[in-house]
Amino acid sequence: MPSESVTDSTSLHVLHLGLAEQGKLHALNNQHQEALTHYREAIKVAVSLNAPEVFFRHYTQCVIESLERKGSYDEAILFYQAADDHYITQRQQQQLSADLYQKDHADILQKLGCVQLKKGDLVAAKQTLTRAIATAGDADMRLSKELLGWLQRGYTINTTRIEQLQQKHHYFVVRQGQVNQKIARPLSQGAGLPV
Repeated sequence: MPSESVTDSTSLHVLHLGLAEQGKLHALNNQHQEALTHYREAIKVAVSLNAPEVFFRHYTQCVIESLERKGSYDEAILFYQAADDHYITQRQQQQLSADLYQKDHADILQKLGCVQLKKGDLVAAKQTLTRAIATAGDADMRLSKELLGWLQRGYTINTTRIEQLQQKHHYFVVRQGQVNQKIARPLSQGAGLPV
């Protein structure tokens, strides 16, 4: 009966993918609490299946984006600070290539700086965006550069303007055209692992 176990495993992988896509649909409709519920269930299923780390990382990014979009800045900042610490540790242990490290770490710092700015912590945002640019190497940091330029000139930057820039620079992973509605699976269709 190997085909049954392969089918079961495949259907369970489809489950976490479907839950995450449903979460993205909720996020696009500004229903971030419902999105968070779906993302967190997708993470549980993916982790229980030992799915490749790329799924965990992507779903976690979706969680942080929903936290940011719903104004839970302190929670988002904690996630990004933990990720910053993780990248510093990984680089010190030489577990990431220089290019991958620079791009991913700079992206985390840019996101942290944006959330700090939305929260109104201008000093921390300026420091973090400066670090993002310094860490980036050849990676595109136009959003960080534009925000930092405004901060250095003393401009007042409201949340609406920050979000307009984020949209312009494709900051968010969850956006129109990037969601597969065909595989979306609401929690009401059953979630979690079979008993």
